[in-house]
Amino acid sequence: MKNLSNKPSSNLKLLDEERNTPLNYEAERALLGAILSNNKAFESVEDILTSNDFADPLHQKIFSYIKKIMEKGQVADINVIKLFLENDETLIENGGIEYLLKITENSLSIINAHHYGKIIRELSQRRQLIDFGTDIVNKSFSPKIEISADTLIENAEQSLYDLTTNGQIRSGPKRFDNILSDTLSIAEKAYKKDSETVGMKTGLSDFDKKIGGLHNSDLIIIAGRPSMGKTAFATNIAYNITKRKQKSKEDDPKGNVLFFSLEMSSEQLATRILAESSNIPSEKIRTGNISKNDFQSVVNSSEELSNLSLFIDDTPALTISSIRTRSRRLKRKEGLDLIIIDYLQLVSGTNINQSDNRVQEVSEITRGLKAIAKDLNIPVIALSQLSRKVEDREEKRPQLSDLRESGTIEQDSDLVVFLYREEYYLARAEPTEGTDKHNEWVQKMSAIHNVAEAIIAKHRHGPISKVKLHFNASSTKFSDFVDTSDF
Repeated sequence: MKNLSNKPSSNLKLLDEERNTPLNYEAERALLGAILSNNKAFESVEDILTSNDFADPLHQKIFSYIKKIMEKGQVADINVIKLFLENDETLIENGGIEYLLKITENSLSIINAHHYGKIIRELSQRRQLIDFGTDIVNKSFSPKIEISADTLIENAEQSLYDLTTNGQIRSGPKRFDNILSDTLSIAEKAYKKDSETVGMKTGLSDFDKKIGGLHNSDLIIIAGRPSMGKTAFATNIAYNITKRKQKSKEDDPKGNVLFFSLEMSSEQLATRILAESSNIPSEKIRTGNISKNDFQSVVNSSEELSNLSLFIDDTPALTISSIRTRSRRLKRKEGLDLIIIDYLQLVSGTNINQSDNRVQEVSEITRGLKAIAKDLNIPVIALSQLSRKVEDREEKRPQLSDLRESGTIEQDSDLVVFLYREEYYLARAEPTEGTDKHNEWVQKMSAIHNVAEAIIAKHRHGPISKVKLHFNASSTKFSDFVDTSDF
């Protein structure tokens, strides 16, 4: 007979031993006493502790007032703290001024202040974990229809990450001589480099020379009208980077790429990469209209590609929060060197109210992507659509104002690259055959056949410019243009 009780099939089992809240009042008193005796002790813990890290409410108040007083440039000793807390009921219950005198008498050396601060922070994190775990359990037992299990998991990961990063020592202001030293080290590495490219190479030599490669913490926008080759350009970069890592003899080469495909399925992207690797048109691979030898080439290419460090997430309608969570998770587990998002306008914001418009939503998304780039210290490439007004102009080459919701995209990005293929537009304006215009059209089509331009419209690290590229539409492959003459 079926069990019709409401009890869950698996019970939460508690440990038999007695559980004590993780705290150490003695350590808190000793640290506060050290700060009140010598305010220099505060400097060694101000970047790792907040008042909420103290378990005792009275200690929270004392530390809070110490911080406020010192931020005003004043001395925070017993006499000053007494003025703020002399009528506080919690202090009176603990003995008033006698309590403050007692903790200063038993204070620790300033040398040990940082160590005690880390202990207090550690115990604070454990208490937060307990609260966090309890909250997760309660929400899991009382599910709401509008909050899915996946959302709970993503929120849990976000909370855990925030707890981890909040516990890290914040760098704060740096002395200029230290910054200068770090900058000189970067300049030295650039000077001693083997090529003209400092950042991660995209595999397109001329393009890399113009942009200096992909730089950590940069948000890179690749934009264009439909059929310009945005997805192909992105998959080419992903393939080139992961292929180079596969062939690298370095112990720990960079090259792990996470591709968020919000429009195409992972199988469609894989087909494009197979076409690029095997030099067999992707359309023929999809339809199976290939010879036995061609099929064998596809099989051989798939075997070579099986070890690529490329990760594809084709979940539709992802939020910026989900992208952040999944990227952090992959970096923690496998390592991560580049994120590609196809494309920006298909990403959803996290807290969009009905009164919000699309510009505000895109603003949140671009800020979020830039934050991910800085947070994970890797480049983030986001593909973007252009507005239809390009089609209304005689000059079809894109401009920054053509970016959809362009204000925030242009503002938050470090690099904006437009893809443009004149052949696409000219092919749709064929004159009547047999006329002089048609002959001119044929000659021009021949001159621009398979030619694409990468227009660098914004470059935070260098000048704007443009690069001529070769584009094979059948294999959806960008490569260096053989003719290096100026435009």
